[in-house]
Amino acid sequence: MEVKELGHVVLYVKELDASRRFYGEILGWNELGHGRGVAAFSSGRTHHELLLLEVGSEAAPIPHKPRVGLYHFGLKIGETDEELRAAIARLREANVPIVGMSDHGVTHSVYLLDPDGNEVEVYIDVQPAEWREDPSKVKMFTKPLRI
Repeated sequence: MEVKELGHVVLYVKELDASRRFYGEILGWNELGHGRGVAAFSSGRTHHELLLLEVGSEAAPIPHKPRVGLYHFGLKIGETDEELRAAIARLREANVPIVGMSDHGVTHSVYLLDPDGNEVEVYIDVQPAEWREDPSKVKMFTKPLRI
């Protein structure tokens, strides 16, 4: 077996409407449709990349770190700092909690929390033409983001 790509992420959510607003209106993901307790989103790359399943307000919250399980998932939003600056402005305008911003060498990343406390990374690729052609040029580190 060989994994070809990450296909999709499925999240349990307390309130479907709040999560639909976050992923659709705030992050700009295309909602394919929703029904009773479920909503699907895609960038157009595949049939769905995110599926939300409503479990209700009584569901147990995500435990605080340290914990085993998902740390975050990343969403590429472009390849320029201008795109990332616009995203940061949009997130702040929508009062989305930003929990970190990092320069990872190959990405400039902003970390935020969705309505249920799932951590999401929105990022831009930095100089992808260089490291896609020569994978030895991938140098990952973590520094404060200065854009």
